[in-house]
Amino acid sequence: MINYSVAIKTLKQDPILADVILQIGECRLNQVQQTGDLFYCLSRAIIYQQLSGKAAAAIHQRFLQLYHNSLTANDILNTPDDILRSVGISRPKITYLKDLAQRFTELPNIDELQTMDDETIIKSLIVVKGIGRWTVQMLLIFRLHRWDILPVDDLGIRAAIRNLYNLDDLPNKKTLEQIAQQWQPYRTIACWYLWQSLNN
Repeated sequence: MINYSVAIKTLKQDPILADVILQIGECRLNQVQQTGDLFYCLSRAIIYQQLSGKAAAAIHQRFLQLYHNSLTANDILNTPDDILRSVGISRPKITYLKDLAQRFTELPNIDELQTMDDETIIKSLIVVKGIGRWTVQMLLIFRLHRWDILPVDDLGIRAAIRNLYNLDDLPNKKTLEQIAQQWQPYRTIACWYLWQSLNN
């Protein structure tokens, strides 16, 4: 069990976040952490882009069933596009998945990523088509368990901050970073609470 108590204590110094923490209760981020190798995680991230969680989960499940839940880069390269289309994957995402499969041998594995800092990981993975900063940040949060990630482009985070901090509009990158300064080095945990606040 991960102990979030020191992080929570730090985050509660922000009175607005302290209220959210009080409403949501204990941090359950560790219960949604992902397993699997880098290929599995990145292919899942590509499929999940710009879709609701429910729709993405259904497509991802059908995608995995094509390979009897054992997925390799070669499997993707050998799968005709129309088969991938038939499980609900869009044409651009098929291009991204194939690019990921082609480049996969050049990418570091999960163990190698564990030894790298956040920015180096981002730079090493955004070479893949369709994988941007946000996608790698989700990997840092949900697979590599990094505690100080702030995905400034995440619509959910921006909406939660607008609601909680009574802003007229969605915050821009600079505003978001200023508000989040006080949460360091536990911005990942703060983000989990912000996402939860949208469901509350």
